[in-house]
Amino acid sequence: MIDFEKVIKTTSKSGRMFLGAKKAMEAAQSGKAVALIVASNCPQGILRQLKHHAALSNMPVHTYPSTSADLGMVCGKPFAVSAVTIRTLSDSSLLKALKEA
Repeated sequence: MIDFEKVIKTTSKSGRMFLGAKKAMEAAQSGKAVALIVASNCPQGILRQLKHHAALSNMPVHTYPSTSADLGMVCGKPFAVSAVTIRTLSDSSLLKALKEA
């Protein structure tokens, strides 16, 4: 299983991620990201659109096992975050784990 918290903390330190469903949708449409992580309680309409555009861009979409409030806390934010876009990931082992999952 992927350690989402490690992936998020690694990318947040380097500033190589975006927060929010709107940015995730833009990245999924353009294909300019490594992966998307969505909260387990992400609205179904948004999740469906993200998965559709990510599939067209051959980008994996992973579901964070907890809520958007918990995902926000992992990102170090005092608010709920429904989606995290990983733009690049320098740690090759984490990148490999994301792509294999």
